[in-house]
Amino acid sequence: MTRVLVVDDDFHVAEINSAYVAKTPGFRVVGQAGSYAEALAAVDRGGVDLVLLDHYLPDRTGVELARELQRPEYAVDVIMVTAAQDVETVRSAVRCGALHYVVKPFTYQTLRAKLDAYARLQKTLAQDVLEGQASVDGVFQALRSSTANAPSGKGYAMPTVQLVHQVIARSRRPLSAHDVAERTGISRSTAQRYLKHLESSGRLKLVLKYGESGRPVHLYE
Repeated sequence: MTRVLVVDDDFHVAEINSAYVAKTPGFRVVGQAGSYAEALAAVDRGGVDLVLLDHYLPDRTGVELARELQRPEYAVDVIMVTAAQDVETVRSAVRCGALHYVVKPFTYQTLRAKLDAYARLQKTLAQDVLEGQASVDGVFQALRSSTANAPSGKGYAMPTVQLVHQVIARSRRPLSAHDVAERTGISRSTAQRYLKHLESSGRLKLVLKYGESGRPVHLYE
């Protein structure tokens, strides 16, 4: 079992992230921390393999903690789980050894894909010797996982799935099937079908907006 420390200054968010980890096979939450100091103390006590790390902490930043955890005495891995999307933070996280970067808000499927990729990496690194370029390539290939590359489902074209998902992801407000059709060039009925598929798979959230007529408008975010 991979032992996970969840670090987030919002207790409710930490509880949700912990629940996601708990229902992922092969992973077990061993603690929660709400600050840099608490997280570092938890790692110091031992028994942690992986840290799910928010960047916005009350005392110091998550990236600073990721940098500290690169010291050989800790021997833990880091996946950033944060709302920070600026290039400098992402670049710093990469330089500090973060294996993945999950942007809030996210679905269970998104985090599950990263955790599964991490598990594949650990399985690959469990070998005593890596022989040749292909074996080394396999280590890096194990990290390449994204919900955008997951199977699209029968009757759904992956390029269209990705297009619809990207349009929603880049929007600052929830969008209707009509909005998506206008922005992608596909028909409204096709947009609606793909939106329902993405919502049922957990990659989009359905929001109902009620107007004067009493009939709700289906919006997706």
